[in-house]
Amino acid sequence: MTENISEYRNQDLETLVGTVERVSFYSEESGFCVLRVHVRGQRELVPVVGTIASVSAGEWVEARGIWDIDPRHGRQFKARFLKTAAPNTVEGMQKYLGSGLIKGIGPGMAQRLIKAFGLQVFEVIERYPQRLIEAEGIGPHRRDSIVSTWAEQKQVREIMVFLHSHGVGASRAFRIYKTYGDQAIDLVREDPYRLARDIWGIGFKTADQIASSLGIAGDSSIRARAGVEYALQQLTESGHCAYPRDRLAGAAAELLEIDIPIIERALDEAIASRRLVQSDTESDPLVYLSALDFSERQLAWHLCRLNEGPHPCPQMDATQALEWVQKKTGLKLADAQKRAVELAILSKVLIVTGGPGVGKTTLVNALLKIFQARGMAAVLCAPTGRAAKRMSESTGFESRTIHRLLEFDPRVNAFKHDQKRPLSGDFFVVDEFSMVDLVLAYQLIRSIPEHAALVIVGDVDQLPSVGPGCVLRDLIDSQVLPVARLDQVFRQAAQSTIITNAHRINQGKMPLISRPPEASDQMADFYFISCEKPERGVDMIVRLIRDRIPARMDLNPVQDVQVISPMQRGLLGVQNLNRCLQDALNPGEPGVERFGWRYRCHDKVIQGVNNYDKDVFNGDIGQIMEINEESREVFVRFDDRRISYDFGELDELSPAYAISVHKSQGSEYPAVVLPLHVQHYMLLQRNLLYTAVTRGKKLVVIVGSRRALAIAVNRIDSGRRITTLRQRLCEASGRQP
Repeated sequence: MTENISEYRNQDLETLVGTVERVSFYSEESGFCVLRVHVRGQRELVPVVGTIASVSAGEWVEARGIWDIDPRHGRQFKARFLKTAAPNTVEGMQKYLGSGLIKGIGPGMAQRLIKAFGLQVFEVIERYPQRLIEAEGIGPHRRDSIVSTWAEQKQVREIMVFLHSHGVGASRAFRIYKTYGDQAIDLVREDPYRLARDIWGIGFKTADQIASSLGIAGDSSIRARAGVEYALQQLTESGHCAYPRDRLAGAAAELLEIDIPIIERALDEAIASRRLVQSDTESDPLVYLSALDFSERQLAWHLCRLNEGPHPCPQMDATQALEWVQKKTGLKLADAQKRAVELAILSKVLIVTGGPGVGKTTLVNALLKIFQARGMAAVLCAPTGRAAKRMSESTGFESRTIHRLLEFDPRVNAFKHDQKRPLSGDFFVVDEFSMVDLVLAYQLIRSIPEHAALVIVGDVDQLPSVGPGCVLRDLIDSQVLPVARLDQVFRQAAQSTIITNAHRINQGKMPLISRPPEASDQMADFYFISCEKPERGVDMIVRLIRDRIPARMDLNPVQDVQVISPMQRGLLGVQNLNRCLQDALNPGEPGVERFGWRYRCHDKVIQGVNNYDKDVFNGDIGQIMEINEESREVFVRFDDRRISYDFGELDELSPAYAISVHKSQGSEYPAVVLPLHVQHYMLLQRNLLYTAVTRGKKLVVIVGSRRALAIAVNRIDSGRRITTLRQRLCEASGRQP
């Protein structure tokens, strides 16, 4: 808006003052706002548009700008400068307090506070808070909540103004305050790049913008060091655990537009301070973030530690154990399963890998029965809540997520269990291990007691973890630990076209395609619907989810049907599909708009980051149960737990009607709809398609183009992650890499 009036000199601008009656629109990202202002002498409210760090109803506003006629909205005041002040009238104070700005104060409570204290209400809150209980309906608990939120909001607004003055939107101010407290502005002035390291949702570019505004030179050493670390961090987000020094320096120089010699000095300084670690190879050395270098070395050492020593199970005859467990369960184990049982009895650490329908769960159940009969205490875990729940249902044993098993302690910002405070148990089973990244694998393995046995279960052909590393594949490739490969698809599983097609895809063969549902009286479990145009694909997916699949299979369209897309952007990407499906499945519900999404009651949402304080983790899916405007909170149900989010924390949540393939790992859904189009070209690859297809239990429907399907089937990801866990395992065990 300011650009449209930049041609006007300051002396040409008019000044308008009044009370904000209503905030019609406010963007937390840009600060752009549309206000309805009560101006003395004007009979109607004046529409004022402009940008400001923070604004609430009831505040006194001073605007300098010009009058303009908007073709759509009519006459409005376009402000080049906007400044607010605390309200100084009873009416303004009441509106300000009742605007939802302060937790615990809604319109009714605001009215009672004004009745009790009049124009002195702000002074009472700040200087004499003990008097608040004089107002009707306020007890000690609500008084303390009002006082703490008032102080917090005051600090947050100061941070918002500070950030806004340096060209940054105010949407992250709440999180900055939560992280740094009263020292926020001083710490940001001292090193703005700490924001990118410490604050979820703030990237290097935002921190760099603040640094530039604060006068930090583009070729300064502090910027070069921060940029090198950022460049390497970006590479780890692509899965790499390390990167060749020369290529890293080139990437950082291009990103920062700084000469290579400055980058090289920054690299040397970061390595000298141990923020980065460089391998000792003379040619093309690798550079690691220090945490990843440490995790890789320690994971290799702890796995070798666990693999040594006597097995915790009392000595037994494997043949007799097999006969006993088959009689006990009434099942006949396949040859590969029998060999796996024998390995588990002899080996302290065993890796079990195989695709769907090959009997991994049957094998785990057999091992649990054998070891339980020998008096061993079993501990089961998986990376995600859904995977852990599925494991509990299939085994009858309690299973927890790895994070909950290790018990995070927010007071010390670390897990309660480690090598000094190990977990209790004799026999550990970790499922869906392909999802486990390097750091989490290290945290878990170091916490397993030295005497215990460990069985790692996973499908090595699925996508690797979201986080850095390719742990399961590296463990198998090292040949340091025994591996049981299950490859026989059992007869019952072979009757499922989903499982048959998953194995065909994994072998580089096109899946068997059924006719569309309406063309067949008998419902198959795997379909392909051709939609060459993305627009038609979006419409087809909405109709499938809302109408056709629920009607044909008696499924809940929100809880039982999951759209899984290869990409975030584009018409058939996660973001657009979420908007379309939200409008189709949950229209018209009241909601709150934050961070580019409108959050509505009953929305299905997914957690995007590990939040140890709330005990909610990346990939957990829940449903919004309540939105409280007065307390500025959203309440989400995750399984049987009700979790509260402040409006300022909603960037941790996004709609989950559609999710990415990576986010779907470890979960199964009754029905899966998978858009697959050539616009997804960069991500069309075999392990991605294989992972998505294996998420469906009763139905998989692919919507898109046959060409895209063929590309995905035939394309093996060539971008192998750079890791050195395999070599370090070999070194730790004394084997040659």
